[in-house]
Amino acid sequence: MTVSQLLPLLGLFSLCCAHTDFFTSIGHMTDLLNTERDLVTSLKDYIKAEELKLAQIKTWAAKLDQVTDTATRDPEGFLGHPVNAFKLMKRLNTEWLELENLVLKDMSDGFISNLTIQRQYFPNDEDQTGAAKALLRLQDTYNLDTDTMSKGNLPGVKHKSSLTVEDCFELGKIAYTEADYYHTELWMEQALRQLDDGEESSIDKVLVLDYLSYAVYQQGDLDKALMLTKRLLELDPEHQRGNGNLRYFEYIMSKENKSSSSVSEETEPKRKGRPKDHLPERQKYEMLCRGEGIKMTPRREKRLFCRYTDANRSPGYILSPVKEEDEWDRPHIVRYHEILSDEEIAKVKELAKPRLRRATISNPITGVLETAHYRISKRRATVHDPVTGQLTTAQYRVSKSAWLSGYEDPVVGRINQRIQEITGLDMSTAEELQVANYGVGGQYEPHFDFGRKDEPDAFKELGTGNRIATWLFYMSDVEAGGATVFTDVGAAVYPKKGTAVFWYNLFESGEGDYSTRHAACPVLVGNKWVSNKWIHERGQEFRRPCKLSELE
Repeated sequence: MTVSQLLPLLGLFSLCCAHTDFFTSIGHMTDLLNTERDLVTSLKDYIKAEELKLAQIKTWAAKLDQVTDTATRDPEGFLGHPVNAFKLMKRLNTEWLELENLVLKDMSDGFISNLTIQRQYFPNDEDQTGAAKALLRLQDTYNLDTDTMSKGNLPGVKHKSSLTVEDCFELGKIAYTEADYYHTELWMEQALRQLDDGEESSIDKVLVLDYLSYAVYQQGDLDKALMLTKRLLELDPEHQRGNGNLRYFEYIMSKENKSSSSVSEETEPKRKGRPKDHLPERQKYEMLCRGEGIKMTPRREKRLFCRYTDANRSPGYILSPVKEEDEWDRPHIVRYHEILSDEEIAKVKELAKPRLRRATISNPITGVLETAHYRISKRRATVHDPVTGQLTTAQYRVSKSAWLSGYEDPVVGRINQRIQEITGLDMSTAEELQVANYGVGGQYEPHFDFGRKDEPDAFKELGTGNRIATWLFYMSDVEAGGATVFTDVGAAVYPKKGTAVFWYNLFESGEGDYSTRHAACPVLVGNKWVSNKWIHERGQEFRRPCKLSELE
């Protein structure tokens, strides 16, 4: 293998040695762009080699065409010349063999070997499915119709991109494999519309109508299913499944007409609409992500202020106070502006990116912490399925995270010290700085940061008590989506690079504040980086003492 062929392989060493759930982190997906760029370079080299080979073959063909044209007009006269007879023997015995070897020569050795080696680092079926589900999640959360998404008309986009018929069909097919007939119908209809509009595609209307008619039937719309099946049979009268479905649909409809009642329980189709999921507050959560829902009264808004603070009279902040802004009153959520510099953000990202792993989380159904929040011990997040009791992969946090200790780099140490000075809370018992990068449609559904009474051992291993407060840095701007919303009270805090928000999870009595239930909305457009510090009770006894009355 030549040096030029080896160059694309050098990019491999910047990737992890095993598949790392690319779709859960935009940061890791950027490595794939470099890999694809190197493959394109290798492909161009292969094309040049093939074009050179083809040029040589064309030269042979032109020369031989001239010779055979002359010879076949008067074969005996042509071969009567001894030189022509010799050259014919030579061509057929030697030169055609050389031409055969040239035609059969494989110019793709370098490209194929590069592609084969790099393929093991490519995204897999799970990544493709995860990215597709992310698009469906964004569609639902932000009330986007399929045509808007297909044309790429999203707010804040820098690089507009549209979906082909094949793309729409793939989204519908993935939904179909999940028995999600609601989204199957939406995306198969979009694929059909684009085909009707004349878009060229390898996918034909018959295939789309086959999936679409069945998805519509499964949602209980027999009339539409019958109409789509008839259209399918107009295009392909011999379609076996289509003919079978037609007879079946007509039979059910005639039976309904005779009895004026619904079909039997065994064949009763599912009801139309989005499939139900585990989250009871889904509607409120998504409304807040869209900027809808509960609004603060003008009287309450008047109580929110912006101010300069000397951070508990810390010496460094007396001369250079911190910009503090009230985001919400109950619970009291405060934002600090210009609290991280671009250089500090770049350093934190640099330290975190090689360590990013799929995030471990608490189960949103039971609220139980399934794996320790303060240490990544597994590559994938797992939770107990409430139905089967089996460990399953958590899909409701689509991000990767890493943990940074204060002693690893002076920047991390300074950040920890800054949080301590501004909040007045002891950082020695706090968890390490967690850095998270959200993936395609990245989100974290509603949860509590503190341990509730039904999980008394949530932080037992730490020995530092419950999480008294949360400090959250925003390390990037997000073009659209990605807000932090508090579902119980209706607060929405939007990412702004270099700022941080802070709130207490516990009352001064030590009881949990259930109004702090919050979520990270899906990222519609952009790349969301955050880092957070979970601060614990131990060490805060004299910094935030309890009131005399337990009820206060």
